Amino acid sequence: MSLIKQLWLTIVVLLLLAFVGSLFIGVSTSRHYIEQEVRIKNADNANALALSMSQLDKDPVTTEMLLAAQFDTGHYRRVELRAPDGELLERREGNEHIDDVPGWFVDLVRFEVPPGQAVVQDGWRQFGTLTLQSHHSFAYRSLWQSARNLAGWFAVAGAVSLLMAWWIVRTIRLPLHSVVAQARDIGVRRFTTSREPRTRELREVVQAMNQLSGTVREMLGQESEKLDLLRRRLQHDPVTGVLDRDAFLNQLRASLGSDGHRASGSLAMVRLARLAEVNQQLGRPRTDALLKTLAHSLDQLGKVRGGGLVGRLNGSDFALLLPGSSDLEEVGHELSQRLLTVQEEETSMPLGLPSALIDYAQGDHRNELLASLDGALAGAEAKGDRGQTIAQGAARDTLYASHADWRSALHQAMAQGVYLGHYPVLDAQGRLLHYECPSRLRLKGEWRQAGVFLPWISRLELDAELDLAVARAALKDIAQRGKPVGINLSPASIRDSRFVLDLRALLRSHAEATEKLWLELPESMAIHDLASFRSLCRELQPLGCRLGLEHVGAEFTRIADLHDLGLAYLKIDDSLVKGVEASAEQQTILRGMATLCHSLGILAIAEGVDRLAESRVLFDLGIDGVTGPGVRQHDKPA
Repeated sequence: MSLIKQLWLTIVVLLLLAFVGSLFIGVSTSRHYIEQEVRIKNADNANALALSMSQLDKDPVTTEMLLAAQFDTGHYRRVELRAPDGELLERREGNEHIDDVPGWFVDLVRFEVPPGQAVVQDGWRQFGTLTLQSHHSFAYRSLWQSARNLAGWFAVAGAVSLLMAWWIVRTIRLPLHSVVAQARDIGVRRFTTSREPRTRELREVVQAMNQLSGTVREMLGQESEKLDLLRRRLQHDPVTGVLDRDAFLNQLRASLGSDGHRASGSLAMVRLARLAEVNQQLGRPRTDALLKTLAHSLDQLGKVRGGGLVGRLNGSDFALLLPGSSDLEEVGHELSQRLLTVQEEETSMPLGLPSALIDYAQGDHRNELLASLDGALAGAEAKGDRGQTIAQGAARDTLYASHADWRSALHQAMAQGVYLGHYPVLDAQGRLLHYECPSRLRLKGEWRQAGVFLPWISRLELDAELDLAVARAALKDIAQRGKPVGINLSPASIRDSRFVLDLRALLRSHAEATEKLWLELPESMAIHDLASFRSLCRELQPLGCRLGLEHVGAEFTRIADLHDLGLAYLKIDDSLVKGVEASAEQQTILRGMATLCHSLGILAIAEGVDRLAESRVLFDLGIDGVTGPGVRQHDKPA
């Protein structure tokens, strides 16, 4: 039995004991008092009547009239006169019938009052013995009314007491619920904090648990910062803080092979011309500061565009990757404005900041893109300090000529249904964790990969409609195959409260399939729009689906901030996975990330695994699952 039920039972039992005890004592006391009063009344009335009869003539008519007059007052149940030898001289007796008092109450408090007796004298001799017994109906009525009043007042007092008890129990129960919820959170490695209650004992417990949560959270934060520092040393340029050449090229390669929103976009290259001359004239510290300013400006453009990455390819060249941004003229204009600001901030000498842009799509070759950009950048440098060139990308077939055609075709394709690809995510024993299921749409008679239509989905603001169609297809797939399925949700959809409500309603209508549904979002979305992500977790987690983040790496140090959201898994970006078997630094980072994930009760899954050897090393480091081109369900990477 719960503590709250025990408290309620104790309160109710105490109130009942108080009521029964008070009623018993009150009724018993009143009954004893009334019995005494009736006994005295019987004796007094018998003596008074006997005295009156003693002074009158003792003829039968007078005696009978006197007794009849006394009996007819209605207060007596029996009046009789007997001779000294016991002979009955006169008797009056009536029935005692009580209509307004329950019979059970009369039987319960039955009065046992002896009748009053007195001697009637006739001169100096005894004429007879008078017996007088009063009716008890008034006594029963008085006692019944007293018991009713007592019960009524006690009912009022009991109601007030129960109301006060309810308030007291509520003030205890709410903090108890918070303590229990916090204990359960800690049990599943969600280190939340609770508001301190006013009750001293509970407050001390909550303070201790909050201190535990804060200590663990601080420890996890410190460990994640150490790992992030190591990752930055491994992947970032020490001067500017942006990605170094290898890390950036790995990100570019991953984007070109992606099956999601990163599969197409724009690639830009910026050069700080005449770097040796700048360095000679400004000096090393100011030149480094200038490079850092340039890198920061490019990074801000990437953040404004959403998910952009900046890398330093060599001493003077920077590259900017903008997934999903396919309008080169618009991107070029924004880039020129930012480069102009950098030039204007340096007044001691003119700066040359030529730039070149090219679009990319899934399947393009990385070396060909970079070669085209490098040639275009040389042409832009020849145009002047602010020269800009848009390089000619690979020839691409345009499926539809206008926005209206694209909108119509996409609506029609989503109405016909979404096809899901199936790429396994396996654990160390080769068992299936779930299938990664990128979406396909049938456009112009062929199933097109996401990189073809996702830019248009975003441009036409159809993200929520597509994500709902994908969710319906995933639930149908689970119902048919019985296997867990993972799908991606777009950041634009998550920011749409109507979409979240529609998705929640859809998952509720497929409760059994929902338990095998894995939903994942980009790491950057969860970090930079935490309010929307919290709202999504709050709405969907009670339904049983699993929520996770993909492409985790750059912002891993802030993952500890999400400890209270109950994330199920993280997919570590392939830039940290490539070449792990040959890099002790990467192994240290991944081992630490896996340990921190396990500390929070989160699965750590590695993306972009190309070879079985990589998966073996990853599992030895504590990674829970792997996915990528080299992962097949028949493999047993034990």
